[in-house]
Amino acid sequence: MIHPTAIVHPGAKLDPSVEVGPYAVIDGDVEIGPGCVIGPRVYITGRTRIGAGNRFHAGAVIGDAPQDLKYRGEPTGVRIGHNNVFREHCTVHRSTIAGEETVIGSNNYLMVNSHVGHNAVVGDHVILANGALLGGHAVVQDRAFLSGNCLVHQFVRVGTLAMMQGGTAVSQDIPPFTLAHEVNRICGLNIVGLRRAGFSPDERLELKKLYGLLFRRNRPFREALDEAERLFTSRGARILIEFARTTKRGLCADSGGRGREEGAGEPME
Repeated sequence: MIHPTAIVHPGAKLDPSVEVGPYAVIDGDVEIGPGCVIGPRVYITGRTRIGAGNRFHAGAVIGDAPQDLKYRGEPTGVRIGHNNVFREHCTVHRSTIAGEETVIGSNNYLMVNSHVGHNAVVGDHVILANGALLGGHAVVQDRAFLSGNCLVHQFVRVGTLAMMQGGTAVSQDIPPFTLAHEVNRICGLNIVGLRRAGFSPDERLELKKLYGLLFRRNRPFREALDEAERLFTSRGARILIEFARTTKRGLCADSGGRGREEGAGEPME
């Protein structure tokens, strides 16, 4: 059902089951799958592709132009999976590069005033609390939790099952399974999240030992990483080690252990 005050471009492709609320605006190159609910005054534009069962609350803006001075109107887009919730005044900007997309997976919950910048990639089962902001090209992996007013710098990665405490700001990668706080600091493992995700006690213990080796011993980080690859073989350990190996911005350092000068905060060559 489309409210009589809504404006839907004739070229937009909406499944017949889509509900569009008062004063919503949907532009031409938009496709919306079954079971979606578009709330009042929502604006969906750009080359935006939306899957099934998504809900957009009042004032959300999806697919608008990126906040990038280099952008010159190239045909770019947003791709959204299934069963996501976008709360009031949430914003998702389209890519800056022709043929590329800002990507949001499935089963995510983006709360009031959260923002996903151009070219960002958000996985599945992610929560962005009120005011959480993702810079351009940021990557948030599955089941990460960003608390209120968290800031993620452009090109930064937030690892799977990582959790950011309220007001945290990062310009370096947050390793998987860790708790981030303050500025570019981590303070241990997200034990509750690991337990809820089905990690066994043995797997959690191995991750705890791995965390200690990588972030709380006074030794060169690359040397510690090489030793970790020899010692730890569980699924979680392999995920964390691979994440550390592939960082381009360096990893957040432990607030009580290794500092940037010892290498944990340095990009891998």
